[in-house]
Amino acid sequence: MLKIKSTTVIAVMHNNEVAIGADGQATMGSTVVKGNVNKIRKLLDGKVLTGFAGSTADAFTLLDRFDEKLQRYFGHMKRSAIELAKDWRTDRYLRRLEAMLIAVNKEELLLISGTGDVIEPDNGIVTIGSGSLYAESAAIALKKHAPHLTAEEIVRESLTIAADICIYTNDNLTIEKIS
Repeated sequence: MLKIKSTTVIAVMHNNEVAIGADGQATMGSTVVKGNVNKIRKLLDGKVLTGFAGSTADAFTLLDRFDEKLQRYFGHMKRSAIELAKDWRTDRYLRRLEAMLIAVNKEELLLISGTGDVIEPDNGIVTIGSGSLYAESAAIALKKHAPHLTAEEIVRESLTIAADICIYTNDNLTIEKIS
């Protein structure tokens, strides 16, 4: 069976704004199978934004669990992420899921992985997916050399640069922001 490869997802916190974005490409083997996938989801009435990379069904399962944790822990994102990561790591069914998540709110950016990691970046940038290093490099440079840009503009430009370099990333972008 061919593995589905896809995606670049980036979240940026800059000048009291938070934006998250993703490209829209899904690739199976060496073939683009869809060009307009929406990999960004709103949880908790839009107070938490998430992005995913990996298997779509696996990501949706994890997003449902994360939403349940957010409800259970009254919107406390970091606590919910830690509880999800613990379940993901220890539950026999969940540990087989192949996806990574980014979760953001007004105060925090988190990367959540199936290895039990919940990482809050120091630089206000978090990325996942095949083009993540390209997008992250671009965002670091833009934050440093163009501080007047908004978080949304940094996300857009970073994804555009990643799409120019990474064959698993396209320029059909979905971007959401919290300000």
